[in-house]
Amino acid sequence: MNDKKIFRILINRINVGFDACEDEIFSSAKKKFKRLAPSVDLGTLRLSIYKKSIDARKRDDIRAVYSVLAEFECKENIKKGLGDKIDPAEFRMLGGDEESDICVDSFGEEKTVYPPVVVGMGPAGMFCALLLAENGYKPIIIDRGDSVADREASVSKFYKDKILDTESNIQFGAGGAGTFSDGKLITRINDKHCNYVLRRLCEFGAPDDITLSARPHIGTDVLRDVVNRILNRIEELGATVIYRCRLDGISENSDSTLTLKTSRGDICASSAVLALGHSARDTYEMLIRYGLSIRPKPMSVGVRVEHLRSDIDKAMYGRFAGHPLLGSAEYNLSDTSRERGVYTFCMCPGGEVVAAASEQGELAVNGMSRRARDGANSNSAVAVSVFPTDYGKFEGNDALGAIEYQRRIERAAFAAGGSDWKAPVQTLGDFLGLSSSSLHEPTRVLPSYMGGNGHYRVADISSVFPEYVVSSLRQGFSSFERKIKGFSAHDAIITAAETRTSAPVRIERDADLCAIGHNMIYPCGEGAGYAGGITSAALDGVKVALALMKRFAPNG
Repeated sequence: MNDKKIFRILINRINVGFDACEDEIFSSAKKKFKRLAPSVDLGTLRLSIYKKSIDARKRDDIRAVYSVLAEFECKENIKKGLGDKIDPAEFRMLGGDEESDICVDSFGEEKTVYPPVVVGMGPAGMFCALLLAENGYKPIIIDRGDSVADREASVSKFYKDKILDTESNIQFGAGGAGTFSDGKLITRINDKHCNYVLRRLCEFGAPDDITLSARPHIGTDVLRDVVNRILNRIEELGATVIYRCRLDGISENSDSTLTLKTSRGDICASSAVLALGHSARDTYEMLIRYGLSIRPKPMSVGVRVEHLRSDIDKAMYGRFAGHPLLGSAEYNLSDTSRERGVYTFCMCPGGEVVAAASEQGELAVNGMSRRARDGANSNSAVAVSVFPTDYGKFEGNDALGAIEYQRRIERAAFAAGGSDWKAPVQTLGDFLGLSSSSLHEPTRVLPSYMGGNGHYRVADISSVFPEYVVSSLRQGFSSFERKIKGFSAHDAIITAAETRTSAPVRIERDADLCAIGHNMIYPCGEGAGYAGGITSAALDGVKVALALMKRFAPNG
């Protein structure tokens, strides 16, 4: 009788040259595993790469750091002995569910007449609707914006004719704000379902390497196709997808149903998942008037900084800059030496600065890059922490004060750019006071906002922000120069204003994930204040879908 079982263990910190071949990686992993488990026959190991990251702290000795998955057969008592010796930083014993799909083996018993309605087609809304549809709930998913193709047309028109479509733009529509971004999937949350999200994205066309990279990204060009495939699949499963359908009001009925008042008429629902984007300000205002408990939360504001990609690559990779195995260099910087932290956010190697406005007369920017990351510039947000105490009230309400805080900065940016959708830009030398008092035109680094082509106006960026943001930005740039030589180069360019780093408010929910006092309404994702990026938003969508399925019976 064979009393052996298959076990799985992660061998972490396999440190090799960045150009090491698979044989070298696995040889190092075997040596490390042998020290842990000398009684296990190395010939029985099945090895595969689990995660990879680049360590470029020493430019002359750039390393790749791997986690390798080892599957092996041994007796239970040997496995227990291994567990006693494991250093969590070096090894991790895996159970059986780290790679498993979401398994739903039972459903709630509460019967419904109408389907659930998911409001918003960002990552949270799409993953929520996908899981519901796959389990027979036939949800309705709505978004105020358009399909990917129609969004692209709206954005192109905005760039060409300066005509902003406030319903369909870089913020609103299929895929949410992430559709026009780098498609980064980095998340700081530790959730076993992160791999589920990555694998589902691969199923719909994302590159397989996102499951291996410690800093995965899809690229806006690939992500748009992924979004289309997910929404098509939701429809194939019997769900209803409705574009150009803005939520304008909610009525909670005496029969425990909802009537959602939308720009395309009333929709009856058993429940509503509010997977709003972080820019749905008029929807927030409606929900505040309706009586949902909504509180301001900390966020950050700042600028987009642009350098030549070749300069950042050289600063990070030295003589290895341009090596095809390294690609375009990334960085992640922070300075917490003062009360207000300053940090880089949404770094887009070889990307561009995009016009992220969604309201008339208010200018916001974001970053975007394609899969190849081969544009002339690299950019990132440099953002300063701001707190609810900074916002003040608006019309007597704290949450409205948070929204108005963003709007004030965006109106100032619009004015500084000349009130015609040109973005205010400034050389970093001028902003840091390294040059004379006059403002200099960009030279070596040219702004990429709105595709370049001169859609900018040189301005004093300090006029856009409160003084504490300006002084913190200057402190941050000085700090980051000590970490990456050339980061505060005088000819680098900053563009204002980066204000949509996260939702400025949180829609409070209870232990069952319902809005407090409203048990048919489920706030969800980044716009509700429970996520910060594509992966964490998708995970919150999964979490809310599971809560709905635990409560309600399928309505299909």
